Amino acid sequence: MDEAACVARLIAAVEALVGGGGDTARFGIAVSGGPDSMALLALAIHAFPGRVAAVSVDHGLRAASADEAAMVARWCAGQGIDHAILTPDAPLVGNLQSWARTQRYALIEQWRVAQGIDWIMTAHHADDQLETLLMRLNRGSGVAGLAGVRGRSGRVIRPLLAERKADLLAFAQTLDLPHVHDPSNADPRFDRAALRMALADAPWLNAAAAARSAAALAEAQDALDWSMADLAARHVRADGAGWTLDRTDLPREYMRRLVLLMLARIDPAALPRGEAIDRAIGIAAAGGQCSLGACLLRGGSVWKIGPAPARRSR
Repeated sequence: MDEAACVARLIAAVEALVGGGGDTARFGIAVSGGPDSMALLALAIHAFPGRVAAVSVDHGLRAASADEAAMVARWCAGQGIDHAILTPDAPLVGNLQSWARTQRYALIEQWRVAQGIDWIMTAHHADDQLETLLMRLNRGSGVAGLAGVRGRSGRVIRPLLAERKADLLAFAQTLDLPHVHDPSNADPRFDRAALRMALADAPWLNAAAAARSAAALAEAQDALDWSMADLAARHVRADGAGWTLDRTDLPREYMRRLVLLMLARIDPAALPRGEAIDRAIGIAAAGGQCSLGACLLRGGSVWKIGPAPARRSR
């Protein structure tokens, strides 16, 4: 790969994601030690000299993880780059990969703030995006889910979403960057790893095209969010312990989102699945009422959502 061309693409992608101020911003690179993140780190050092630091999170889930973080630290020391190794102290609960992801982003955000760093870069690429799209499509996701991995989420940016994994690996090998391969990435017990192995037998799938589709859907989601804010401001009103929606002739997608908005305002932790929302919208549109978790939706010309009445004891 042409290093100069890669650096130029990274600069352009970062500028598109952060807008003004990117020419003076400081960047923290999240580095696992894999070829993707090592390639990103090496590119960022050349693209933004003097404005890059690196951070690795050792979840302590594998015996080799401490050695891998130390490998990154040694390489950074040789390049004169500040590097931090963070370890979670929260106990493992629930889904392992979900716990690890939550802990990783929380720790990195704390580090970013403490170091006065403006943006965190991660090495998500086009192949990651394709996997995410297919997993969410298989779960029946709507526009928001099919927008995939967002190029920018808060202070986290992902400037490699247009790049292919094979190209990043080739770049790491060309520069002789030290890197490791996490065995969990090939463990079929994990959904993403199982899908990744299946995709290896489907070379006709175009990851770059999927990344462009995800970007288009992300823009559609942003447009929906923009119009939703106006609709909610004009038509959603507080009603005691619940909320009232005084316009019910909107397209179904808007009705779905407004119902979810009202539910979230009552109990953000208890949002139902899409099938339950769709069933409830159909009932409310016909003038009926139905339960949504601990809430009750009443339909008609005006829709009302509030805490469900307590059940009478027998």
